Amino acid sequence: MAWAWRRVGSLLPFHYFHVIFQGGMNEVELGRHTIKSHGAGLAKNHMHDWLILLLLVVIEVILFIIHPFYRFVGKEMMTDLKYPMKGNTVPIWAVPVYAILLPITVFLLVYLRRRDVYDLHHGILGLLYSVLITAVITDAIKNATGRPRPDFFWRCFPDGFEEYDNLGNVVCHGKEFIIREGYKSFPSGHASWSFAGLGFLSLYLCGKIRVFDRKGHIAKLCIVFLPLLLASLVAVSRVDDYWHHWQDVFAASFLGLIVAAFCYHQFFPPPYDDEGWGPYAYFRALDDMHTNSNSGHPPNGISAQVIEAPTTNFQARPYGNPVFLPEAQVERSPFDDVEFGRR
Repeated sequence: MAWAWRRVGSLLPFHYFHVIFQGGMNEVELGRHTIKSHGAGLAKNHMHDWLILLLLVVIEVILFIIHPFYRFVGKEMMTDLKYPMKGNTVPIWAVPVYAILLPITVFLLVYLRRRDVYDLHHGILGLLYSVLITAVITDAIKNATGRPRPDFFWRCFPDGFEEYDNLGNVVCHGKEFIIREGYKSFPSGHASWSFAGLGFLSLYLCGKIRVFDRKGHIAKLCIVFLPLLLASLVAVSRVDDYWHHWQDVFAASFLGLIVAAFCYHQFFPPPYDDEGWGPYAYFRALDDMHTNSNSGHPPNGISAQVIEAPTTNFQARPYGNPVFLPEAQVERSPFDDVEFGRR
């Protein structure tokens, strides 16, 4: 029964499934896909995805360098553009740290727990696509719109003396780079990056801890909403620092969440799905193992024999064991008890 086999990797302890390769090779645990055993093939299979990712990086660099559209700014428009210039509460260098490196750290911790290279690879690839697609869209709209920032007056006239041409447009005499950045208000890059990266992480955690397992452990929502809270605080700081209007932040946050959802669902089932705790590729690999074992042709053409697979208490159920199951551990942690509904 293929539907039961797909949950073998999570419903039973891994030490029950040892495959002994003939010819003196080491034992390999069934349902385990490590970087050493499957990493090279997985990266090769997604080579074109990584190449397109590099192309997105190049496009983003170009969009950051080119000049934006210099929108007409008249004297009467300056009323809402005279907010003081301030520094960044959240510096630019910190954005990739919490939007990219923090989620990747979580992915690595999950990998150390489960040894599933599919989960690790697809998590990282999906996250990077989420952030970079969002970044390209954000900067493309920034350059095309050319909306002045709330502190545009002081960027344009740092000495406070206004100057306009015969058409009523501003004649700025500030520093060129500062003026150019003054035309990049809509949408907010901090907000879009934050929700693209942390929104992806929130969806990832939602699936991993089985938030929608219908057991009523509502405390799990605190873990899921934590990344979204951090992203929201970053977005609010952009308005507090007078770098963006509230519309810039709202649109950017929505953009980041939408892209994150699309990228996440390319690799993972919806968090409310019965198999929402793992990537699609993991279940396909288990199906392949089942097919090969039935046909007498084990994976990679190696003769194999499955030993000791007790199924006394095995019961296929729609809500299986959580992803954070220790690999050969008898006692359970308090977190596992909460996940199983024992507390």
